[in-house]
Amino acid sequence: MGKAITVGIADLNVAKVPDSLVTYALGSCVGVCLYDNSKKIAGMVHIMLPLSTEAANGADNKRRYADTGIKELIELMIKNGASKTSLTAKIAGGAQMFKVASATFNIGERNVAAVKKVLAANGIRIVAEDTGLDYGRTQYFYAENGAMEIRAASKPTKTF
Repeated sequence: MGKAITVGIADLNVAKVPDSLVTYALGSCVGVCLYDNSKKIAGMVHIMLPLSTEAANGADNKRRYADTGIKELIELMIKNGASKTSLTAKIAGGAQMFKVASATFNIGERNVAAVKKVLAANGIRIVAEDTGLDYGRTQYFYAENGAMEIRAASKPTKTF
């Protein structure tokens, strides 16, 4: 059993066997896990917002946004030996943590849509997801087999 590498909010990292990745506090944020099955290389980015182009003060932390964070993760995975054409994705989060009157303010839904659009534009297929609803999640991702585990308070653990 390797070490669990923590991916903070608006952060990313890569793990190789026997290590794993974990991110906490996925409310409206989306955890994007990328995996190269042939090389057993896992990557994770914790996305806070949909697009860097919508940032009022510029994209100060590119890992915060779906468009720039996923791009940086793909580049880091390739640098660590992964093949872009072999990557698949598993995503979690994007909850609506607060009741809002307008879909414009449902950041979770907008984050999920942006993540899906960026992954599709990069030719990366989503093979599993646990998104939406109204509760936070903790996401684990294992380099050994590409399994994504979702834990949430008062909910059964799910493995994808």
